[in-house]
Amino acid sequence: MRRKLAAGNWKMNGTDAALAEVDALIAANPSPMVDLLICPPATLIDRMNRRRGNHALALGGQDCHHAASGAHTGDISAAMLADAGASHVILGHSERRADHGETSEMVRAKALAAQDAGLIAIICVGETLAQREAGQALTVIGAQLAGSVPDNARAARTVVAYEPVWAIGTGKTATTTEIAEVHAAIRAALVARFDAEGTGMRILYGGSVKASNAADIFAVPDVDGALVGGASLKAADFTPIVAALERA
Repeated sequence: MRRKLAAGNWKMNGTDAALAEVDALIAANPSPMVDLLICPPATLIDRMNRRRGNHALALGGQDCHHAASGAHTGDISAAMLADAGASHVILGHSERRADHGETSEMVRAKALAAQDAGLIAIICVGETLAQREAGQALTVIGAQLAGSVPDNARAARTVVAYEPVWAIGTGKTATTTEIAEVHAAIRAALVARFDAEGTGMRILYGGSVKASNAADIFAVPDVDGALVGGASLKAADFTPIVAALERA
C-alpha cells in the first residue's frame, strides 16, 4: 500500500515571518494519516527543522547540485540539504527546466546525488500547453520520465510528480480524465521498467491544486497525493487539501 503524500512547494517565497504558518499547520495536523512535506526556500530549512520539534512534518529542498561539493557558487548540494534537516528534494520542476535550461539528463544526475545523500527525490514531469494541444503530452512525459529517473531508482527513495506546465499557477487544472490518462501512463512505464518497485513508487499531481478540487483529484486512480504550490503557503489553504487526502 502506497502511503499518501501532501507536499508543499513554497518556491521563492517565505522569510522568518512565514514560520508562523508552519506552526499553524502542525497545530492543525498533530498526527496526520498521510505524509506531510514542506519544501521551503533553502534559507528556512534549518529554522523549520528546529521549529517542528517531534512532529512528523518532513522538510525538503527545491533543487540540488549533482556534485557533492566544489566550486559551484550559489548552488547547494544534496548533502547540505540533508545536513540542514531535509529528507526530500524536488528535482526537474518545470520552472527549473524552463528558467535554467535543465535537461532530463541533468535531473537524472541530481537524482543520483540525492540518493547518495539519503534524500527522497521528487522528480517532476509535465507537458506545455502547446505539446498537449499537439497530442504530444504522453510522448513528452514518457521521454522526461525515461531520462530523469535513474536506473537504480527504488520506491522508498523515488516519487514522481506530474505537473502540466499550463496548469501551474494559472488557476487551470487538468480534468480528472486527463489526470487519469497521464497517471496511468506513468504507472505503466514505471512498472515496465522497475517491476514491483514501480508499483510502489508514489505519483503526485500538481497544478493549481486547492481545497475546492482536491477531493476530485485524489479520487483518480494512481494519484497518491499532490505537489502543491501557492495553496501551501498558508496553513488555512493547505490544511483542507491535506484533510481531503486523508479522506481519499
